[in-house]
Amino acid sequence: MLSRRTFFKGAGIAVAAGVAKSALAALPEIVSTDSAVMQPPLIPPNGRPYRAVATLNGWTLPWRMRGGVKEFHLVAEPVIREIAPGMRAHLWGYNGQSPGPTIEVVEGDRVRIFVTNRLPEHTSVHWHGQRLPNGMDGVAGLNQPSIKPGQTYVYEFAAQRAGTFMYHPHADETTQMAMGMMGFWVTHSRDPKFMPVDRDYVFLLNAYDISPGSYTPKVSTMLDFNLWTFNSRAFPGTAPMVARLGERVRVRVGNLTMTNHPIHLHGHEFVVVGTDGGWTSPGSRWPEVTTDIAVGQMRAIEFTAAAPGDWAFHCHKSHHTMNAMSHTVPNTIGVEQDDLARQITSLVPGYMSTGGAMSDMPMSMPLPENTLPMMTGLGPHGDMEMGGMFTVMKIRANLAHGDYRDPGWYQAPAGSVAYPWQGEPPPAERGGGTAPAAQESAPFKVRKPGASMEH
Repeated sequence: MLSRRTFFKGAGIAVAAGVAKSALAALPEIVSTDSAVMQPPLIPPNGRPYRAVATLNGWTLPWRMRGGVKEFHLVAEPVIREIAPGMRAHLWGYNGQSPGPTIEVVEGDRVRIFVTNRLPEHTSVHWHGQRLPNGMDGVAGLNQPSIKPGQTYVYEFAAQRAGTFMYHPHADETTQMAMGMMGFWVTHSRDPKFMPVDRDYVFLLNAYDISPGSYTPKVSTMLDFNLWTFNSRAFPGTAPMVARLGERVRVRVGNLTMTNHPIHLHGHEFVVVGTDGGWTSPGSRWPEVTTDIAVGQMRAIEFTAAAPGDWAFHCHKSHHTMNAMSHTVPNTIGVEQDDLARQITSLVPGYMSTGGAMSDMPMSMPLPENTLPMMTGLGPHGDMEMGGMFTVMKIRANLAHGDYRDPGWYQAPAGSVAYPWQGEPPPAERGGGTAPAAQESAPFKVRKPGASMEH
């Protein structure tokens, strides 16, 4: 369980000129972490009860109750985020991380959020999808003055409807979003028995353009990103989602990238039960294995963990499950390169030609400083050839309720794993010439290997 003590880093903050030191006592303490380890759900210590969510490679922000109001303290600041082991990025975020911590409240709660700006430029916070007073919507220049460096602003409103939301700046948005400023917001139903699930995961889709050897994202990139991430983590750095066999699982995904993402789950069907506009009516739901999430949208899916195993969960755009991509490499499939490669290697040690399967390439080859292999990740049967927006849904029969620890790789029962055929392949048979029109329309009959073709 998270607590203020667990993440406490200090209560000193920079505030706008003219604010007396005595006023600092009125601010909630700053709770922060620089760890990318997924924390277990934060069980509410006070206020109305709810089933807490688990943030993939993230955590939930604690609050204090004051006069019946839930008070949170967000700090916008430069952060260092480990994208995956071997690569760190210099980003902007909140409370030590990008994305920032998840905020959880209950429908009807009165909420007060203090936002302190430790960035080198002005900012604001927009509460994406929320019903609130116009002056609290967070668009700098339209609804409020921007929050200058060193200032602390206060947002206060009631959580009017249950659902899944996001928060992000609406000030120099192109720069600040590209630098990782975003976070998740969940408003639980006031009825804790409404749409109950056993596990409730949340994470954001985000993308970065960080050149190999560098640490800071390019902020003018529109679509040509080289790092596609779940909650600012790329596989194999992404934590698995785990569930006990038979449990009801909800996964809420918000998209704050610059393109859509078809999110796909293996081995199970799910239904879309929620959008940023609210919960979908049961009569409007149908089974899917992939749901497309457009820019600025959120989707909540639910399924029953019906089959044990390690099931892939990923974006179905193939280049979104890759890291540190080079988009200008030509296609050399079918080109004989051995002689040329030997000559180049004598001049450029470590040169690697392209055109073969990625799994045939040396995954441990030298890389530039602070970057990741294009596809990587070792599974129980070898190279997984994945990266980016990829993780694993691990379902186990013997997993304890409320246990979010990685159970390791699935041990498949004997005889249930695909295996190589040891016998001789069937002979290849090809007909000669063009079949008569009457034969073209005749149905084929099933034949055994080695038998002659019958019409």
